[in-house]
Parts: sequence; structure tokens; C-alpha cells
Amino acid sequence: MADKEAGGGDAGPRETAPTSAYSSPARSLGDTGITPLSPSHIVNDADPNVSEQQMFLVVVAIDFGTTSSGYAYSFTKEPECIHVMRRWEGGDPGVSNQKTPTTILLTPERKFHSFGYAARDFYHDLDPSEAKQWLYLEKFKMKLHTTGDLTMDTDLTAANGKKIKALEIFAYALQYFKEQALKELSDQAGSEFENSDVRWVITVPAIWKQPAKQFMRQAAYQAGLASPETAEQLIIALEPEAASIYCRKLRLHQMIELSSKAAVNGYSSGDTVGAGFAQAKEHIRRNRQSRTFLVENVIGEIWSELEEGDKYVVVDSGGGTVDLTVHQIRLPEGHLKELYKATGGPYGSLGVDYEFEKLLCKIFGEDFIEQFKIKRPAAWVDLMIAFESRKRAAAPDRTNPLNITLPFSFIDYYKKFRGHSVEHALRKSNVDFVKWSSQGMLRMSPDAMNALFKPTIDSIIEHLRDLFQKPEVSTVKFLFLVGGFAEAPLLQQAVQAAFGDTCRIIIPQDVGLTILKGAVLFGLDPAVIKVRRSPLTYGVGVLNRYVEGKHPPEKLLVKDGTRWCTDVFDKFISADQSVALGELVKRSYTPAKPSQLVIVINIYSCEHDEVSFITDPGVKKCGTLRLDLTGTSSTAVPARREIQTLMQFGDTEIKATAVDIATSKSVKVGIDFLNY
Repeated sequence: MADKEAGGGDAGPRETAPTSAYSSPARSLGDTGITPLSPSHIVNDADPNVSEQQMFLVVVAIDFGTTSSGYAYSFTKEPECIHVMRRWEGGDPGVSNQKTPTTILLTPERKFHSFGYAARDFYHDLDPSEAKQWLYLEKFKMKLHTTGDLTMDTDLTAANGKKIKALEIFAYALQYFKEQALKELSDQAGSEFENSDVRWVITVPAIWKQPAKQFMRQAAYQAGLASPETAEQLIIALEPEAASIYCRKLRLHQMIELSSKAAVNGYSSGDTVGAGFAQAKEHIRRNRQSRTFLVENVIGEIWSELEEGDKYVVVDSGGGTVDLTVHQIRLPEGHLKELYKATGGPYGSLGVDYEFEKLLCKIFGEDFIEQFKIKRPAAWVDLMIAFESRKRAAAPDRTNPLNITLPFSFIDYYKKFRGHSVEHALRKSNVDFVKWSSQGMLRMSPDAMNALFKPTIDSIIEHLRDLFQKPEVSTVKFLFLVGGFAEAPLLQQAVQAAFGDTCRIIIPQDVGLTILKGAVLFGLDPAVIKVRRSPLTYGVGVLNRYVEGKHPPEKLLVKDGTRWCTDVFDKFISADQSVALGELVKRSYTPAKPSQLVIVINIYSCEHDEVSFITDPGVKKCGTLRLDLTGTSSTAVPARREIQTLMQFGDTEIKATAVDIATSKSVKVGIDFLNY
């Protein structure tokens, strides 16, 4: 049994007691089980600490994106003003952005050096031989989505191939944002801002699994944004929910509706999509100097057309993932209810970058591209930056080619590697829509560029089609397209062509900042989302009286003359069940052996609903409540001891508590998906 304890990831302080391996809890007789005492009941106690947010002077939301990141804030005294962070140094030609790239640079000694444009530019200016020693990371957030068994020890790989702990990188990045934000707040207020004055909100994709959300919280603790003792200082907000909250406030002049009236064989003529956007861009350019957005304390016009029970979809398409969430309006206060749990997948704009990389491999050979990335990492970054700005110029009605500058070292290194020129490779590769221009550029036809978008956009459309097939999702009135990738005219047009007849498609103007602003609003009023769907089934492992013919014989355990069935999964809540914010689910148990002094309650989760035993496939342990009753006088202990277990759902985290009714001793634990 102890081998599990020894290996139990010891990064950072462990708050939970080491736990035994996955075997029947009762097989090791030292750990007697618990058995259910009462029929279960649900108590809707609203969370008492919801109204205590006046302690914070300011809410700062961090949108930690796959490709770009940023923060925004609002003072609790003037919640209608949302300030987007200061314009950062650096910036790319062809990419106007109020966010900064999610890139981080560590020194050869693995100390934090810089973040964003600064990290990229510094790394780029290093001599190639020196650059190999430095650790440069980009697009690392996807690792949390793609790693099935995320732990505190999960590694990331830097551009030079060296490994580093993911937790460390996320903590460095969050710490950087914390310092930038506090500095800006202090400058603005003219006095030192303390971290304790700030309520932090970090946004994460709704389709992330529980471990990734917990990982983010852990990284934030390490970065000093909050601590396990001041957990409520940090809210983990779901990106589409944040977007949804912001969309409720939109006024007509703050959005573009993709009109479906002018559709010519399924495609709207260029001017409707194009012109709306041109006006919006102009409007944004004029307002660029002002970083303060007024959110009027009203419900926006679009929103006021929605009636009780109306449904809408938020499609949040970012750099790494696309999240789809269906919400329903609950009047009078317009609270939101999640109707269908978040779905989506890794179909962000990164998919377009991968396609470009595949194209380069096809032309120049995979062996060369792999070598080039390792030997000339900074030049590879340059090439991808050049591609990024051209990617943003792609549009359905574009007719002239897109030129992508190849870095000199690419041309040079290719000649050394292959013994012939880049031009020769292009001629030989029979990729006919990519040509070589005499100014040292790859010249791509608009069709070639559109082809790079196709797989990603097709995945998004297909996913939406599946969603619209679901009964809960029929009769959707609006589709809000948000997130950075929503700026892509090709995506807008595809969504318009596929769903323009089904529902109205709305794009907020500053679509890349929608989530950030919504997250600030969420931090000011976290209770606005009232009902969520549980992403998992939760329960605890218990012993039940053994029933011949009902229970499998291998689960039989005889103890002190009593026949028990072990490993029973006692359900607290089922996957996809609605849970109200702050909802408490209570269960009462009694120790199988009355004299027991240490009571261990193991909490399990499973993605599906049909679970009978904790040994069933897909069941994972995600928490342990250890109630130590030593030191309580035995005279006070009733013959039948009641241990009450409470699980509180609703926030993006789940908390569990066990109370010994006789002595009112209690123990609390956050559900832990990383340390098991």
C-alpha cells in the first residue's frame, strides 16, 4: 500500500493526507469503511459568503489565453467602468492587439526573464548559440487541455527541447500579470495597492477537465494571487460564461449582426460582413487611446428581446480551443442557467498554424523543419509571426496573393542542409499554389491560405451541427461568436452560411476582449450564473449490507460476523445534473465499526452516470476526507455515530466537509484531481 504514498507527487505543500492505492477501502482491515445511515437529501443553502465582496477595492481579471493574454480591472466603487490594461511595449506589424502574446522566457539558470513581446524580442536578438541555452515557451496552455493525467509534475518542453515543470511556468506567468496589474493600479491610485485589496478572476475554457481548473488555482497560489486560506480571493471563471455575461450588456452599436438577408447561394455578399467590420474597426481604432469601456448598467437591446426561457449559444473560439455553451434566460433578474454542459475541442486558430507547418513540411521535408526548429528556434518564431499577420489578412473574397517573408537563416540553413535552394524545393514540390517571389517570399494564393483554415473551421461547424441536433438546443434564438478567432472573416462566413437561417448570429465589436470584460463583471457579481451542469458524477466509496444474488460474490467481506459488500459507489450527484450555485448535498454515514477513531471517506468521480462500484472503469479518486476523532472521550460517543458529509457544488471548484455530529468535529477538503 505504501508505494502509492511514496510516489504521491510532492510538488508544493500537500494539503491532503497521503492516501492508499485503489483497492477496496475495506480490504485493508485497518481502514474500516463507512456505511450509509439515512436516505440522502439535498439542502439548498445559498452560500453565506456571497455578499461579502465589499472587502475588495478592485476586481482584476486575467485572460490567460493560448496565443495571447491580458488583464482588465474595475474598481468596486465604479463597476460600470472597465479598464483594459496599458498598451504594452512591442507589437507586430499587421497585428493590432490590446493583449500580449502568451510567451515566456527563462534564463539558462531557469529564472524568470520576461513575458510577451519583450520575451519574444529578447529571445530573437540572442545569438543562435546562446539562444540554445535559454528556455522559451509559447502556446503552452494547450498542454493542460491535452494532458490526460495532469499532475503537479507535468512537464512542458521549451523551444530548445529542455523540460520544465508546467506549474512553475504558469505560476511565473500569473506572477508577472499580478505585478503588472498592481503596478498599474498603484500608479493610477497614486498610492501603493496591496494584493489583499484585489479580487482576482482567472478565465479557463469550460471544456477543461476538473484537474486543469485545479491546476490553474494551484499555480495562482504559487504566484501569490491568493492562498488556500484566502481561496475566495480568487475566482476561476469559465470563458464562455464570462463572454455571455458581457454579451448581455451589449448595445446595438457595440456589435455586428451578420445579416443573412443578402446571402447569395449561401454566402452573404462581401459587403455585409466586410462593411460592418470595417466600420467597427474604424470605431475601435478611434477608441484605441481610451482603454476604459463603459458598461451601462442596463440590459442591452438584443438582450431585451429575449424572453424567459429563451436560449442562446455562446461560441468561444480562441487560439487553442473552441467552447460551446448553451444558456437559458431566467427572469426577472436575467440570471443565466446552463442548459447543456460545455462541449468543444482543440479547434482553435492554432489549427491553422499546424496546417501551415504541415505545408512547409510537404515543401521542404519534415526532417528539415524539425531540425530547423531545434537549431534556429528564434528564426522559427519569426517565421510564425510573419505567418500570423498574413493569417489575419485572409478573407473569403480576397483575390491577391499573400506574401510570407522567409527569414534569411531559413534560406541559408536550407541550402546547407539540402545542398540546393529554397526556390528549387518549391519548384520540385508540386505544391502549385505556393510560389517563390524574387523578393525572398513565399507567395500563397488566397485559395492556399483558405485551405489552411478549412480543417479547423470544418471541425467547428461540424461540432455546432452536432450541438444543434440536441433536443435542449433546438429553438436557439441567438448565436454569439466571441474569442480571438471570431475575428477571422472565414470563420464568420462559414458560421453564417451554416446557421444564418437557424438563428441570429451576433459578434461583439471588440470580440477579442469580450471574455476579459465579462470576467471583470463576473468578479463584481459572481452570483449572476445561477445554475450549472455538473461535468462529472461524484460519490463516495461505502460498505453496504451484502445481499445474496444482488451483489457480486467477489465484493463480499465478512467482518466481526457482519457480511458487507465493499466498494459501493454512493452517488452524490450525476453527470449533467443541474446544480445551483452554492447547492449543498448532504449524506449521513456511520462507521462500520463503532469504535473507529479515524474515519476516512474517499471521494470518487466518473465521466458517465452508470456507476455501481468504485472499481468500475473510468472511476477516479479525487478527494479524501480524514476525520480524526482521537482525544474525544468515549463516554460522550453515542452507540450509533453519525458522520455527516456535505458537498458544495456550483462554483468552478467543489468543496467537501465531514462532520462528526456527536462532537461537531469537522474536516474540510477541496476536491483534488491532481494528487491522486
